[in-house]
Amino acid sequence: MAPARAGAGEKGVVRVTNRAGSSPIVLVCDHASNWLPPAYGSLGLPDTDLLRHIAWDPGALPVALALADQLDATLVEAGVSRLAIDCNRPLDAPDLIPPISETTLIPGNAGLSEADRAERVALSWQPFHETIEELVEDRIAAGRDTCLVSVHSFTPVYKGVDRPWEIGIVHDDDERVSAPLIEALKAAGSFTVGDNQPYSPDDRVYFTLERHARTRGLPCAMIEIRNDEIADPEGQRLWAGRLSGIFATMGYEGKRAGASL
Repeated sequence: MAPARAGAGEKGVVRVTNRAGSSPIVLVCDHASNWLPPAYGSLGLPDTDLLRHIAWDPGALPVALALADQLDATLVEAGVSRLAIDCNRPLDAPDLIPPISETTLIPGNAGLSEADRAERVALSWQPFHETIEELVEDRIAAGRDTCLVSVHSFTPVYKGVDRPWEIGIVHDDDERVSAPLIEALKAAGSFTVGDNQPYSPDDRVYFTLERHARTRGLPCAMIEIRNDEIADPEGQRLWAGRLSGIFATMGYEGKRAGASL
């Protein structure tokens, strides 16, 4: 049975939810979908691989949507699988169009021509970043406080190594969002919080925030939730509620928080 692929076939290559949200936060979900355009087939992979983390960040989108609702925040999500092109990578990154992901070879990404690569950029990467650019510029022009927060998930085991953190916060030297968020998470419950774990900006995972927030001096942070924690609606609700409560105490709740979107 082919896997369910949520993405461009249903919603377009980029989707903006709650564009007029009143929260200072703009949420970004770079790896929201495992959808591939029909012309790409499965990139030579068995359909079961398209349900794995190599194709998307399982659970990240439901958490981001719940956060958008609870905080009255805007959400921008990419609607094409990162197997086709990773929107959270610079154009010169070796894994922009990954020939291998974790330990899995991607046959449909081997030997691409410059024209093939340009087609992938135009398919997803360019509209995704143009959408964020326009949204952020409009907010700045309107004099609105803006903070970018990206929502991701990560695997419990990577290349045979266990990852003990239930959640990690990725940040650079601007800790306006990350420091109080990490502190509140550590005080919130009996779980392990990663500070620049399991990734850090040195792993080239901070590109979207660097491009749209850091270049403008806007506060930002990246949330990574271990995907077994958000594999079902109950876990997704738990983490969205936990995070939205913390963001509310940090002053990031919008005026219409909790309104139906």
